[in-house]
Amino acid sequence: MENVSIADLWDRVTGTQPDPPWWLVLLVGVVALGAVAHGPTWRVARNTVTIAHEGGHALVALLTGRKLDGIKLHSDTSGVTVSRGKPHGPGMIFTALAGYLTPPLLGLFFALLLAGGRITLMLWFSLALLGGMLVMIRNAYGALSVIATGAVIFAVSWLGSAEVQAGFAYLAASFLLLAAVRPVVELQRMRARHMAPSSDADQLAHLTGVPGLAWVSLFGAVALVALVTGGALLVPDVSLPDLPGLPTP
Repeated sequence: MENVSIADLWDRVTGTQPDPPWWLVLLVGVVALGAVAHGPTWRVARNTVTIAHEGGHALVALLTGRKLDGIKLHSDTSGVTVSRGKPHGPGMIFTALAGYLTPPLLGLFFALLLAGGRITLMLWFSLALLGGMLVMIRNAYGALSVIATGAVIFAVSWLGSAEVQAGFAYLAASFLLLAAVRPVVELQRMRARHMAPSSDADQLAHLTGVPGLAWVSLFGAVALVALVTGGALLVPDVSLPDLPGLPTP
């Protein structure tokens, strides 16, 4: 096996990679859209959104000084993050707010990295996030989900060709941007049927006095802005070939 020094590894992770061909970017965008729109596929792929959602709760809980007890991910794609601290106040508000905002903002951050050619950095940043989250997982299914996701990312980033890495990275970013919208729609649908009395939006309504629908609207607005902005960053430049006989500018 080839010896890789720390310096070589650092250069490999932080260096830039060439943009993938336009057809690959468009192809993985269509695949990502299909994964969100197709019900059976969505029920599996939604686990990725749950990981980001609960990871957002956990990270903000720590940043606001709350004590994080653990994270559980379930096979029905639900999850729960338990933290201790004041049951009210800014720390609790920001912790509750973070869940639905994390997937679209993470997708937008990934799009920014990819627009700058930082494909490997994006993949390894994802690994770092998963590694930090794994420490706080408190159930077997959750640990299996995080480990399996990390194993796929590591295999792609270490063994995959440049084109495979690029395709996977663009697929992940596109999926997060697209997938962030659907849970917000599902949330409001469940709230309308009185099936989600303890949702993040309703917890925020209890903490702030602002109606839950306003928080759902905020979640949706952030997801849509991230989708439009991130999509613009990911869309490739397609240069048309020069036509013979026409003067060039």
